[in-house]
Amino acid sequence: MNLCPKRWSRRKEARPHEILEAALELFAEKGYAATRIDEIAKRAGVTRGTPYLYFSGKEDIFKALIRDLLLPALDEAEAMLDGFEGSAAERLRRIVHVWWQSMGETRLSALPKLMVAEAGNFPEVAQLYNDQFVARGEAIFRQVIEAGIAGGEFRAIDVEYALHVLCAPVVMAMLWRYMPCGHTQLDPVRYLDTLLDLMLRGLQRQPDFPSEVRNDD
Repeated sequence: MNLCPKRWSRRKEARPHEILEAALELFAEKGYAATRIDEIAKRAGVTRGTPYLYFSGKEDIFKALIRDLLLPALDEAEAMLDGFEGSAAERLRRIVHVWWQSMGETRLSALPKLMVAEAGNFPEVAQLYNDQFVARGEAIFRQVIEAGIAGGEFRAIDVEYALHVLCAPVVMAMLWRYMPCGHTQLDPVRYLDTLLDLMLRGLQRQPDFPSEVRNDD
């Protein structure tokens, strides 16, 4: 039996994903503007014209990175959270660690760097990233924080700003992976646990303390 056609078919079907993986690596290493299509093809192990069989150009590849690599990872993260039972604090811890496991520890951690560097030049890509990834992620955090407030576990706070306060340090940890500085030596798990400890101590309701008694004698 000749298995070559089947191997060829599997290889052909895998090519778009391989091209996207190669593009993500190069965008992270060199930046979007400095990366050429022929370099992406070479890194993916295909001929120079092969990327054009699947993508109209480099911007189309950039958009596909979000659509075909990032969103499935977000779907997987949401599936890991589905059905998780526990307090709002426990759920918040779970969300942050699943986020890091699904994205921060993978090549997808390069996307925040790309967004920071290229959003001004490619507003459509930035809008796609915001609408399909950032907004969905914020909705997950918002739901947990609001449930914690409604259940009396968390104190009433400005939820919209709390989302940014919580998410920004996680994104920063992803950026550090691509910065030549001492922060790259930080243990990300310890970093996230410290962030959560600080955040949850600020969120959780505390017993009412009596007003300070002044003694002027």
